[in-house]
Amino acid sequence: MSEKIYEAVELARKTGKIRKGCNEVTKEIERGTPKLVIVAKDVQPPEIIMHLPLLCKEKEIKYVEVDSKEQLGAAAGLPVGTAAIAILKAGEAKDVLKQI
Repeated sequence: MSEKIYEAVELARKTGKIRKGCNEVTKEIERGTPKLVIVAKDVQPPEIIMHLPLLCKEKEIKYVEVDSKEQLGAAAGLPVGTAAIAILKAGEAKDVLKQI
């Protein structure tokens, strides 16, 4: 399942629109714009991302977790890991998002 999620992030980055980082993702969730929010489980300290599942539930936005912030950052085209990604416009990742 994680591979599908990373694939969706890469496709959305190339052909759609994403937001990277916990602060940017939080702002987008509050606006209600993301199609999907992806959060890394290995974020330290966990308090950084604890509010995201609650916000997503409140705004009825799909939320998934992946194991590695390093892989999530790489899928988003970053040289470092990232705690969270929001897919705003899926682009060519629409079919992959439906599978998730």
